[in-house]
Amino acid sequence: MTIIHISAECYPVAKVGGLADVVGALPKYQNSSNVSSQVIMPFYDNKFTKENVFTTIYSNHITLGNNHVDFNVLTLKEKPLDFDVFFIDVPELLFKEYVYSFDDTERFLAFQIAALDWMLTWEKYPDIIHCHDHHTGLIPFMLQESYKYEAFRKIPNVLTIHNAQYQGWFSHIKVGLIPAFNFNHVGILDWGGVINPLAAAIKCAWRVTTVSPSYMEELKLAANGLESLLSAESAKCSGILNGIDTDVWNPETDHYIVKNYTIQTVAEGAEANKQYLCNLFNLDFEKPLFAFIGRLVEEKGSDLFPDTFKVALEKNNLNILLLGSGNNFVEEQLESLKKDYIGTYNAFIGYDEKLSHIIYAGADFLLMPSRVEPCGLNQMYALRYGTIPIVRSIGGLKDTVTDISKENGFGICHDNVSVLEITNAIDRGVDLYQKQSEYKNIQHRIMEIDHSWHVSAQEYINLYKSIN
Repeated sequence: MTIIHISAECYPVAKVGGLADVVGALPKYQNSSNVSSQVIMPFYDNKFTKENVFTTIYSNHITLGNNHVDFNVLTLKEKPLDFDVFFIDVPELLFKEYVYSFDDTERFLAFQIAALDWMLTWEKYPDIIHCHDHHTGLIPFMLQESYKYEAFRKIPNVLTIHNAQYQGWFSHIKVGLIPAFNFNHVGILDWGGVINPLAAAIKCAWRVTTVSPSYMEELKLAANGLESLLSAESAKCSGILNGIDTDVWNPETDHYIVKNYTIQTVAEGAEANKQYLCNLFNLDFEKPLFAFIGRLVEEKGSDLFPDTFKVALEKNNLNILLLGSGNNFVEEQLESLKKDYIGTYNAFIGYDEKLSHIIYAGADFLLMPSRVEPCGLNQMYALRYGTIPIVRSIGGLKDTVTDISKENGFGICHDNVSVLEITNAIDRGVDLYQKQSEYKNIQHRIMEIDHSWHVSAQEYINLYKSIN
């Protein structure tokens, strides 16, 4: 069985969020299950493409409305990944330093059309086409409706929704950019009076998945306008929990962290990484260290951080360390807190992969007070490294973290996103930290939890087999 994943992101080539981590790991684990899993993605002008050598294997042009746009298909000359990646190079549209911009309609339409046009030239077509998020959402529609792709009609396709908040909307004025189809079916593209690629994909895909079971159920109640559509299409919808790449995220072998460790040596290993962070950011090693890693956006609850951190720091004897970027106003507020809480609070505005690994290894608690969290990978990374997650019970966080008040619980959960509930959860963390025997017992237990891709990858393969 040959599976083609089509995605705007793939770690380590191009990463904006969790989509990259999934597409960078799922094919690897599927390949270990005796299937052939490959990725097609855009060719960006970024660090990865600058540092690697590529070979052109195909060149042509696509028709985008009235324009002819040249494109190439590239492969890596060497094979640094555990699966094949094919790059769609559209120099005038995709070859940018960024992945996403303000208006990406033409960029990602060109990507999708070029990918399908190239696939038409293959001697053997794939058994499954797996699309990820709205950037590839018009592929299921084109497979079903566009005349030029009639040869693909019987190939099953799957859509995975990583985040339904973003749907790729654009005006019907641009409908002519899509390869010709029976215009009597133009309504399939519409949702709310505009062309909605994610909605079209939900309508046309053979199966629709989300990245956790709870997120699928939540979308039927709150999906940025797609609630009724997902409810209507529920028979073909399911949630499959993401996994993590346990080769990359392994405290025993992680080359980023200061000192490697196992479950047996977590005390010494975590201590060394915490000491490094405290020295680097002028924090007190003796105090519990609460950390946040991620985008400073409303979805993550980060707009409440300035007030939450003030309350927590005034109320408790603790450290807080933040790594992230996003909303400029929130960034400024978090930066200004530094001068008021010297020695107990610090922030790195931006992103640093190495630092993120050290924080997972050295923090005592990880904060994830998300308003929306389709799956969440950070809490799984934290568990793997023995850092106790403090999460809002929603989406994948609800599926992966059980509160310490429950039998065999190992995390701290709260129900709502508010300064009061987040600070109360932090209070519970401080209390747990003071009970070192209990804290260390939980630390050992969470490192034994298996959130690898092995189980999830097999669930996807079972799904493919059910429709192939």
